[in-house]
Amino acid sequence: MIMDFKQIQELIKMVNKSNIGELSIEQKDFKVTIRQKEESVTQVVTAAPVQYQQPQAPAQLPSQTAPTPPAQAPKTAEPPANTITIKSPMIGTFYRKPAPDKPNFVEEGDVVSPGKVICVIEAMKLFNEIESEVSGKIVKVLVEDASPVEFDQPLFIVEP
Repeated sequence: MIMDFKQIQELIKMVNKSNIGELSIEQKDFKVTIRQKEESVTQVVTAAPVQYQQPQAPAQLPSQTAPTPPAQAPKTAEPPANTITIKSPMIGTFYRKPAPDKPNFVEEGDVVSPGKVICVIEAMKLFNEIESEVSGKIVKVLVEDASPVEFDQPLFIVEP
């Protein structure tokens, strides 16, 4: 007896609602295998080591300069009290320009307004244009081009 389409659909629904990773059914000349979509979750996890590589580089430096980078980061963020920090809305790779042969979206000293594209973040092979949500002058670019960034990581300092 061969399963009909409705029975296969019901099996898919049951597998999706359960914690079963894979289900295979074989009958004489018929075989069906149903797998959960956890492979994409695994791909997201493989992006995590990219984040960890960035902290590992400072982890090699702490023996000599561990206090200095944390001290520098707050010093950079503390003095301009009247500034706004634009942060990364996602994990990915930060790019300052739309293509290698194109100019940067913004430079220090440029004036931005809401809706202006200020950078691109590549995540899962998709290039996401990041737009400014504030008006003001770019005071500082905090991330190097083609560097990995984490969610909520400061990217730019803007003076309103």
